[in-house]
Amino acid sequence: MKVQVLTKHLEVHDIYRYELAAVDGSPLPPFTAGAHIDVEIKPGLIRQYSLCSRPDENHRYEIAVLRAPDSRGGSDAMHLIINAGDVITISEPRNHFPLDTRATKSILIAGGIGVTPILCMAERLSQQDADFEMHYCARSKDRMAFRDRIARAKYASQVQTHFDDGPQEQKLDIDRLLAHQESGAHLYVCGPTGFMTWVLDAAARAGWGPDRVHREYFSTTPISTADDKTFSVKLARSGLVIPIASDQSVVEALAAKGVSIPVSCEQGICGTCLTRVIDGEPDHRDMFMTDAEHAVNDQFTPCCSRSKSAMLVLDL
Repeated sequence: MKVQVLTKHLEVHDIYRYELAAVDGSPLPPFTAGAHIDVEIKPGLIRQYSLCSRPDENHRYEIAVLRAPDSRGGSDAMHLIINAGDVITISEPRNHFPLDTRATKSILIAGGIGVTPILCMAERLSQQDADFEMHYCARSKDRMAFRDRIARAKYASQVQTHFDDGPQEQKLDIDRLLAHQESGAHLYVCGPTGFMTWVLDAAARAGWGPDRVHREYFSTTPISTADDKTFSVKLARSGLVIPIASDQSVVEALAAKGVSIPVSCEQGICGTCLTRVIDGEPDHRDMFMTDAEHAVNDQFTPCCSRSKSAMLVLDL
C-alpha cells in the first residue's frame, strides 16, 4: 500500500525515525505489538522494519532505521534517498514476534536498534497494566534512541538502561536477572546477533524452556559457503527437477527457470519465502525458525538454506 513519509527525524547518531501515514489520510491497518512492515525502498530493494508506534494508533506508523556499517544497501538507501514528503510502498503489518497472552510477567530485553519492537511491547503491556520490566542496552547514552519518549512514558519506572561505556554496576547482569523469575514469566529479546546469543545462552543456562523465550533477529551471522555442494530440488506439483549450483541459492535457481517465490530479507530472517519440504533433509541456515522447527525438517527458507541430501522435494 502507498504511504507518505510525514516526518524524517534524526533520533540519535545514525538512527532516523520515520512517521508514515496513508496518502489519503485514511486509517491504516491495525497491528499488534512486535509487528513489522516491509518497505520497498526502491525497485527490487525491500527491507523489514519493526513498528515502534503505539499499537492503538491507526493514523500513522512509526519506524526507526539504523544506518548499519555493514549495510547490504537497505539502511544506506533509507537514510540517503527516503525523505519527508516522499510516497513509498509498504506491506500491511505482519507479526512473527507477538506477546504471549499466557505470560504472568514479561521480561523485555533490547540491544541497540532492537528496541523498536520492544518499545511497542512496553507500550502495549503498560496499557494493559500487565506486569513487565524492560532492559535497554546501548553502547552509550548518546546512542540510545527514544530516550526522551521513554523518560516521559507511564512505564518509565519499569525500564532500566545499561550502557557499555558506563560503570560496571549499571551493566546488565543477565544471569542474575534470569535466574530468579517466576515460572510463568516470558522473555522477549531483540538486538544484534551476538547480543541475542548472549541473552539466549543465559536463558538456557537458567532453565527457561523454548516456549517461554521469544526472539527476533534483524541480521544474521555470516556463514562460510566455501564447502557448499551442488544438489537438486524437485517441484512436487510438476515433477520438474532443478539443479542448484554451489554458488547459487534455491531462489535464484528457481527464478532462472521461471519459478517465482516471494522473498524479502533474503537472509532467512523474515520467513516470507518459507516453503514446505515433502522429502529430503534441509541444511537450515535461517534465523526465523526455532531449533525445534528445524528438527522437524518439513519446511525451509530457500533464500539462504540448502540441502544435506542430494534432492529436496518441495511443495511447489
